[in-house]
Amino acid sequence: MNALAGLGRVTLEAVGGVGYAATLLFEALYYAAFGWRIGQPLRLAPVVRQMREIGVDALPIVALLGFTVGLMLGIQFIASLSEFGAQSQVVLAVAKSVTREFGALITAILVAGRSGSALAARIGSMSVSQEVDALAVTGIDPVRYLVAPALLAMLVMLPVLTVVADAAAILGAALYSAPALDVTPSAYLLHTMSLLSPGDLWQGLSKSLVFAVLITLIGVSTGFSVSGGAEGVGRATTRAVVLSICWIIVVDMVFSFFLNR
Repeated sequence: MNALAGLGRVTLEAVGGVGYAATLLFEALYYAAFGWRIGQPLRLAPVVRQMREIGVDALPIVALLGFTVGLMLGIQFIASLSEFGAQSQVVLAVAKSVTREFGALITAILVAGRSGSALAARIGSMSVSQEVDALAVTGIDPVRYLVAPALLAMLVMLPVLTVVADAAAILGAALYSAPALDVTPSAYLLHTMSLLSPGDLWQGLSKSLVFAVLITLIGVSTGFSVSGGAEGVGRATTRAVVLSICWIIVVDMVFSFFLNR
């Protein structure tokens, strides 16, 4: 009975967490669209600041990681396909796998570890020091002030970072694979562009939009639920990163299943 009761509590907490995150999403979108009608307009400056922190500051590491992933894929596909005499298919394999899968997935995991944890830590610290309550008392809605700018910035910047990761990965694969295929890197890149379709890019970008919502909601909901002082902030930050990565992988699997049938 104790085990059953524990399972029930965990289930209720999970359902409650999903409901709370959905409420935050609805309120953030409402304030972004109609906040000006009720005297709670969404300011542009916080959105731009979040876009810089989430997107611009992450460009170097995203490009470097994407380039490395492209090199890795080129190495693996050249080694694997050469066993079947199909080295010419490396270009297609890299292009499809990067744009449909790896670009969005690697970028989302990186942003979850970098920006998702920062959101949880920032809001968690404010919750512990009662700054969130102070915002509400002074007439500033915490969701409008803390959640909506982060959500809009994430929705804009994560697809942009995904495109950067795609380009860097394809470039990395070209630099390694072109000599093995006896072509120039420019010819490799032109062939890649001819093989890709808008659907390939849209598949990765649609995933990145969903990942952006997941990272933001998990980060802010975890931050709002912090208790226990500095130790609680640390636990919330770790929990936000772990939950974000787990949900990103699960949702990516669901997307892949339905979009590639």
